[in-house]
Amino acid sequence: MPPPRQSVYRTKAYRVRQRSLFALAGLGLLLAGYGLGRWQDSPAPAVALPPAAAVTPSTPSAESPPPTEAPEPTVYPTLQAEAADDNVGAQPQDTEDEGGGQNLGWISDGDQLRFDDVDFGPVAATKLDVRVASDLEGGRMEIRLDQPDQPPIGTMKVTRTGGWQSWRTDQVDLTPTTGRHTVYLTFVREDDAEFVNLNWLQFVH
Repeated sequence: MPPPRQSVYRTKAYRVRQRSLFALAGLGLLLAGYGLGRWQDSPAPAVALPPAAAVTPSTPSAESPPPTEAPEPTVYPTLQAEAADDNVGAQPQDTEDEGGGQNLGWISDGDQLRFDDVDFGPVAATKLDVRVASDLEGGRMEIRLDQPDQPPIGTMKVTRTGGWQSWRTDQVDLTPTTGRHTVYLTFVREDDAEFVNLNWLQFVH
C-alpha cells in the first residue's frame, strides 16, 4: 500500500489545530462568563456621602418684637391723714411733728378713714410706713381694700411712743398689692379709750 501523500498529513494537522483553537476559544468564553458573574455578585464599593451641610442658627429678623421691659415701680405719694376722703370718729389737730400742719387725734375703737382711688401700679406694694404717736399700749390699725369689711392686708399694733405728740414711723408688712383700690384704715381696741394719733402714711415696694 503506497504511503499517504504529504498533503493529506497537512490537512489532518490543520484540522487538529483548528479544533484545538475552537476548544480554547470556548474555554476562554466559559472563563469570561464565570468571571463576569462573580463580578456582578460582588458588593459594590462603598461610596462616601458628602458631608451634611452645617445649620447656621437663624438670627431674629428686623420684624421681631423687642424684648419686654420690666414695669417701672410707682412712686407713692404721702397720704396725709387729715386729707382722707372720709373720716369716721377722728378729729384734726395742730401737730408738733416735723413739717407742721395737722394730724388726726382722739382715735378710738370703731373709727375709720377712707382713701379713694389709690394707684398701687404694676409693681406690688409690700409695706406701709405710718407716722404715729401714742401714750397708751394696745389696740391696732387694720389696712383693708375696697370695702371696710374685707380681710385686712396688713395690721399695725399700737405701742407707746412716749407721748401724744412724740412721733415715730412704724412699718407694716402688707399682702403684695397692685392696681387701683380704695384703702380703708379701721381702728380696733378692746375698750373705748382714745389710743393713737395719726399724721401720714406712705406705701412702699
